[in-house]
Amino acid sequence: MKKDVPDRYETSHEDARPVFPWWAGGIGIGLVLIVAVGLVQPIGVSGQYVVLDGVLLHSVLPDVASRSPYLAKTAQGWTLATYEFFFVLGIPLGALVAAMVTARFRTRVVPIEWKRRFGSNPGRRLVWSFVGGFLLLFGARFGGGCTSGHMISGISQLAISSFLFSAALFISAIITARVLYRDGGSRC
Repeated sequence: MKKDVPDRYETSHEDARPVFPWWAGGIGIGLVLIVAVGLVQPIGVSGQYVVLDGVLLHSVLPDVASRSPYLAKTAQGWTLATYEFFFVLGIPLGALVAAMVTARFRTRVVPIEWKRRFGSNPGRRLVWSFVGGFLLLFGARFGGGCTSGHMISGISQLAISSFLFSAALFISAIITARVLYRDGGSRC
């Protein structure tokens, strides 16, 4: 890290240098998208959570699941052995493999930035992580897609809704980060 950069911008990672350039990741995502569209369909993740909910609810409480038009239409005739299901499983597994291969695997429930601002309570961190993830997923599904579907597949198809969703996501993320970490991470 450069000497002229203020301490508040220091990262929690011991080695902040990227493993590979950002543009290589972009090319990789683009190639995955091309293969996915060519072989199956555009990339999408959050819809699989709805299918999983529907399949599980249909297997445990079929009467309840059939009363929900949303779950009924997503789960009837679906199995978990689909492209999307394995794609969703591959995301954390791929991240784990990459972290292990590059020797950057860390078991840290509470990141340093969070600890500086809100303390070291892992329960509080997990609850707020869940709330944030839920709001992101709810907003994406409410908008008729998912984050990866909008930001990767939708933008590649020049869909206006995807550009709007992505802009709203980035704007709200910047505002949220500035509110939560407004004083550079020092504790309230």
